[in-house]
Amino acid sequence: MQINSIKRILSLQYFLYFGVLGLFLPYFNLYCYHLGFSGFEIGVLSSVRTLTTALFPMIWGVLADRFLIRRPIYVLCSFASTAIWALYLLTANFWIMFSITVFYGIFYAPIISFLESFSMDLLGREKNRYGQLRAWGSFAFILIVVVTGRLIDAFSTEIIIIMILAGSLLHAFLSIAIPSDGGADKTAGFSANARTLLNSRVMFFLFCAFMMLVSHGTYYGFLSIHLENLGFSGSFIGIAWAVASTAEILVMVNSERMLRRFSHEKILIVAFGTAVIRWGILYFATAAPLILFSQILHALTYGAFHVASILYMDKLTPANAKTLGQAVNNAVTYGFGIMAGFLFNGYFFEIIGAPALFALSAVMAGIGGVVMALSSRNGMQK
Repeated sequence: MQINSIKRILSLQYFLYFGVLGLFLPYFNLYCYHLGFSGFEIGVLSSVRTLTTALFPMIWGVLADRFLIRRPIYVLCSFASTAIWALYLLTANFWIMFSITVFYGIFYAPIISFLESFSMDLLGREKNRYGQLRAWGSFAFILIVVVTGRLIDAFSTEIIIIMILAGSLLHAFLSIAIPSDGGADKTAGFSANARTLLNSRVMFFLFCAFMMLVSHGTYYGFLSIHLENLGFSGSFIGIAWAVASTAEILVMVNSERMLRRFSHEKILIVAFGTAVIRWGILYFATAAPLILFSQILHALTYGAFHVASILYMDKLTPANAKTLGQAVNNAVTYGFGIMAGFLFNGYFFEIIGAPALFALSAVMAGIGGVVMALSSRNGMQK
């Protein structure tokens, strides 16, 4: 298959995946909030989803790399997670929704890490163009988040479940178009290559990335609720998320130029420093302009951080364990990191409030940045 066709297929997968995420991240917790769930219950639902996202990508990743069945697993999980999501239409009971979330997460878990590994393999020598493909996901996010904010104002949060179901179903059907093999070298032993994920460079990076995503727990879990409590409308909430995604797109589209000029480590360190500033702003901001300015910083705290971390992990991972490497990266960050952030914030949201939680988020990002800087310096001295 020609590289241009491959890029179109991957771009469409990112568009659909993050279009659905543009429904889920800003609005699913708000939907639960309108069902009458407490902050702790919302935190529990978010955490169990991220726990499955942390555990099962690694299990699916081992199966994919060991038996060379990455594409069949990707298609299976896309359809299975969509079918399970439909069950949310049948209940508003917390414990039933908890059970649905567990089973949904098991199959939803590997989709993004598998998509990232597909991109690394299929792009080959053009890996630095990854950000341009990933930008389609951010474009979908911004489009969906703005439209959904207006729809919620016009109707209710109940439309979220149906819209996610429709988007997921389309993504599942189109997942069949993913090519089966990117031509990676599969001659080396899987077990030996997988053990390289335990080296010190990988461990330090994963710890730092974990802290970065823990610091995002307040943002992903409670920003929409925080803004609503400050008196902002659903439309403004949508615009706030859209501003962040717009900034993210600009960085991703131009990421090839950025990666030629700066090392992965330097980009990551700058992203940590920017996160400290961003969460510090949200600690005291109540005015719309300042809140929107903090969202612009998403360009570095997510856009630059994500592109650099995916490529950095790919550089540290041998050919025969690429799927597992991205699965571990995704599990530690968007799995365990976000889960810890959701649990912490869910528990303390009603005790100390969102502003104080953003202040603590700044501290967590600062710790990750300091460790990343120190480990990077030690790596250069060796």
